[in-house]
Amino acid sequence: MSKILIRGAKVLGGEPQDVLIDGGTIAEVGSGLSAEGAEVVEAEGKVLLPGLVDLHTHLREPGREDSETVLTGTRAAASGGYTTVFAMANTFPVADTAGVVEQVWRLGKEHGYCDVQPIGAVTVGLEGRKLAELGAMHESAAGVTVFSDDGKCVHDAVIMRRALEYVKAFGGVVAQHAQEPRLTEGAEMNEGVVSAELGLGGWPAVAEESIIARDVLLADHVGSRVHICHLSTAGSVEIVRWAKSRGIDVTAEVTPHHLLLTDELVRTYNPVFKVNPPLRTERDVMALREALADGTIDIVATDHAPHPHEDKDCEWAAAAMGMVGLETALSVVQETMVDTGLLDWAGVADRMSFKPAQIGRATGQGRPVSAGEPANLTLVDTAYRGPVDPAGFASRSRNTPYEGRELPGRVTHTWLRGKATLVDGKLT
Repeated sequence: MSKILIRGAKVLGGEPQDVLIDGGTIAEVGSGLSAEGAEVVEAEGKVLLPGLVDLHTHLREPGREDSETVLTGTRAAASGGYTTVFAMANTFPVADTAGVVEQVWRLGKEHGYCDVQPIGAVTVGLEGRKLAELGAMHESAAGVTVFSDDGKCVHDAVIMRRALEYVKAFGGVVAQHAQEPRLTEGAEMNEGVVSAELGLGGWPAVAEESIIARDVLLADHVGSRVHICHLSTAGSVEIVRWAKSRGIDVTAEVTPHHLLLTDELVRTYNPVFKVNPPLRTERDVMALREALADGTIDIVATDHAPHPHEDKDCEWAAAAMGMVGLETALSVVQETMVDTGLLDWAGVADRMSFKPAQIGRATGQGRPVSAGEPANLTLVDTAYRGPVDPAGFASRSRNTPYEGRELPGRVTHTWLRGKATLVDGKLT
């Protein structure tokens, strides 16, 4: 592997520095570096970040390769600056056994655009009735540490308690999709003024908040870790803030789309805005941004949810829920958090690399940009601004809510252990 000299990059948004990569490792960071025979990447004015880590990605393989595959999903990840993604368990068959999670893990190894860490299901078949093979998945080659029935809530309190007790033995974490099913029957969007005016079934905030309140109390009782997926309401923020003030071991994520978009967009009846949990109000959006800035919300996770054209290009009621997000996440975070002054680039690195790697126990990922560390890096042209064109996506699906919308920032280079996966905005 050749040497690479990244010249003049603003490391984590700070002063310009040179970064020398040698053999998959950061060899040196400083000013005026040189290396004979090194490939030079001129990075003046650009921001260098540690490779991004997504704790919540749907790669769809096995079973829904018409939406996404491990190959296309990891190519999309590399395009967005990611060097690790955690693949959700709601595949067909469900990733509830050691065999299925190892299949996904091996596919990630074969394709090499980023590391793929499978997430194991909490319950067999995501049915919420019987615990899946949590220990076997953890002990498998995939080394699963995160478990989730995402797409469905672990709504039975006894099952949730048992899962928390089980994963505690090996330092795992249960990532909860907080949605009380009885309160969301027939729900199609956020419950509020807009749903009333449109006559669409409302999805009340309390359906999310009640599950989060229950689960932080269960985690406290058991002494285990719980992670809240795609937190979306101001009330949920307050519950997590209270739990953290009590010393409860809870972490939480927010998606880029919940930081930017509101339920007012549903007035278009465009199914691209149909997502689970639903887009909320402007008040919720502002609360989520503030919570991400002050650390109440720990990380940004994409909830990248690809769907084929026919599943979204239909009437609202029949449309699938979800949005793709890997290739636009960093731009949305720049728009909502950096350009508004709520976070600096070091804060972005913390919320999109360091902390998600810590929560998921992603070895070698989410590391400082310093000598001796693995060369998992992302270079960003933060001065760029332009419209989103899904025709250029690496993802197999195109269900983005940002088509034609101008967003800032563009990932120009991504390196995975010193190997370039993206060069000048093009996949290698």
